[in-house]
Amino acid sequence: MSLDSATILAKARNCLAIEREAIDATAAVLNEDFVAAVRAVETTVASGHKLIISGVGKNAHISQKLAGTFNSTGVPACFLDPTQALHGDLGLCAPGDLALLLSNGGASEEMLRLLPLFEKFGLKTVALTGAGDSELARGADYRLVYRAPREACPLALAPTASTTAALALGDALAMVLLESRGLTREDFAKYHPAGTLGMTLLLRVKDIMRTGEGCPVLTEAGTTVQEAIFAMTRAKAGAVALVDAAGVMTGIFTDGDFRRSALNGGADFLQKPVAQFMTRNPRSVPVHVLAVEALKIFQQFKISDLIALDTQGRPAGYIDVQDLPKLKIL
Repeated sequence: MSLDSATILAKARNCLAIEREAIDATAAVLNEDFVAAVRAVETTVASGHKLIISGVGKNAHISQKLAGTFNSTGVPACFLDPTQALHGDLGLCAPGDLALLLSNGGASEEMLRLLPLFEKFGLKTVALTGAGDSELARGADYRLVYRAPREACPLALAPTASTTAALALGDALAMVLLESRGLTREDFAKYHPAGTLGMTLLLRVKDIMRTGEGCPVLTEAGTTVQEAIFAMTRAKAGAVALVDAAGVMTGIFTDGDFRRSALNGGADFLQKPVAQFMTRNPRSVPVHVLAVEALKIFQQFKISDLIALDTQGRPAGYIDVQDLPKLKIL
């Protein structure tokens, strides 16, 4: 039976609505059990131990995803196949670890067989389940209960809303832990060194700034507006850094300063000292900080040009806000 376009879209929207309903219902029943689970993970990580996450069927895939999410946020975690656990893989468990067991109905034989084994190995357990009164929930040390009033499957057979709720609740646990542990962007970058994300988070100002001829620098004393404009033009830059005799930056002369000097400097403004029109004590950025810090300065102060300084306060590079999109910093 082929469905027409309107029916296809209506059924898709209904599926999404049912899954959204499950997430809303789960959020509504969050209580101190969730807080207790957060504290348990915090204690586990602080003591140098890890999360063991296990599930069967669709929950095996969710367990693997959650393990990846926890690892990416600095919480050591691994997936344990419950069948393989009974044939040697329990060796990855150590006293002090915390086990997160996923089962929608809380009656999965594989999960229930693991409970006494984890206790024997000195692990605490968290049941992540849709059945708060199930044998798994009663046997675990902590409970994370989600609600899925109905499945999106029209046959009421395929796990859909329940798996969405389980995944969302696991993500909520990971994200709350991320914030409670004070994870920074720089910390996050350590776990994502490859690809666009890693490049964006790991790049430092020294990696993106223009140097050499691309960073025009002139001595403030004796420099005219015309000479500053020539230096900017040669460098194809929107600004020139001005320095004192020791090379320390004293100001910046930008395209905006040039326009203002043309309006207010008189007919001979090009021959006047650039010091009369430059911006003193401009915003700058150290060369060693992350590039995203430069982005913050651009956004906060609504500027277009930024000089990068070395540890002695001398211009070491120039950043044009137009450089950032191609570097994927924005």
